[in-house]
Amino acid sequence: MSDFRDTLFRYLTMLQLIPRSPGRISTTALKEKLEDRGFHIDTRSLQRDLRDRLSLHFPLICDDSQKPYRWFFDRDFQCHLPALDVPSALTLVLAEEYLSGLLPPVVVGQLSPHFSDARRLLDDLSNNGLSQWARKVRAIPNGKALIPAVLAETTWQTVAQALLEQKSIDVTYLSRTAETEKNLTLHPQGIVSRHSVTYLLALVEGFDDLRQFALHRVKQVAVSDVSWQVKDGFDIDTYIKSGAFGYLQGPDDVTLEAEIAHPVAWLLQETPLAKTQKIVPLAESEAYYLTAIVPNDQQTLWWLMGMGANVKVIAPISWREALKNNAEQVLAHYRE
Repeated sequence: MSDFRDTLFRYLTMLQLIPRSPGRISTTALKEKLEDRGFHIDTRSLQRDLRDRLSLHFPLICDDSQKPYRWFFDRDFQCHLPALDVPSALTLVLAEEYLSGLLPPVVVGQLSPHFSDARRLLDDLSNNGLSQWARKVRAIPNGKALIPAVLAETTWQTVAQALLEQKSIDVTYLSRTAETEKNLTLHPQGIVSRHSVTYLLALVEGFDDLRQFALHRVKQVAVSDVSWQVKDGFDIDTYIKSGAFGYLQGPDDVTLEAEIAHPVAWLLQETPLAKTQKIVPLAESEAYYLTAIVPNDQQTLWWLMGMGANVKVIAPISWREALKNNAEQVLAHYRE
């Protein structure tokens, strides 16, 4: 009975590890992942399980175009392990609405079977109001969201797999500055999605500085024969906090002081600008006084510009002058 139970659990684990198309997993990688989970099996037995057992009962497909062979499920294969409950289904529907405005369609598409399961569950609830979920659930971005840049499915699949398996990649990349295509060997270190663009953080072969590559500008990509290199001491959170994506203007935080209108005060009281934020009403005025320690970056400055006449910056002086100059330039444009 123990052997039967172990075999059953191994089959269930294999079903969870094998991706849907366009994903692929090699026999070697599957064997390693099974071993990480405590299932030790030789390669021949694993191949027999895949070919003679699981593929007889599931839409399991073998890609034998290269060795080691790679396995995947039919794209429309539905697996309910475990089954969804209603709150989880609603959460997935909201996630799909939100992510569709942030990530490229190919990235969101990787989760489409789960989203389909959620919609199907809610659609089947004909005895209550949840059957009308499509009319009742929306996710709206904060501010104007641009349409995500188009990303090729094969690009995302190859880059994501290379990142997780610590492999280098050969790419043809369209440089925005030079406006020409370059052939590069990259060593992936991380992926960051920012607004409507997804970036690969990678080392370029022959260099030790970390660079950002917009994935939608990757025109061709393939796993490279060059050994993967790690960026010593790299931490993705530290990298982001350093201002890599926020256009840091100085290494130290600054103290923002500003007079703000009532609607902005209400907004910031519910969704603070920083944990150090303080808002107090001004005497004999409908305005409020805001103080907060914030990063010295352009992103915060752009947010203040977006507030327009609802915010009057007092300090830092450099920000006050930048906002003043921007307002004068905008006014000059309209005067023309």
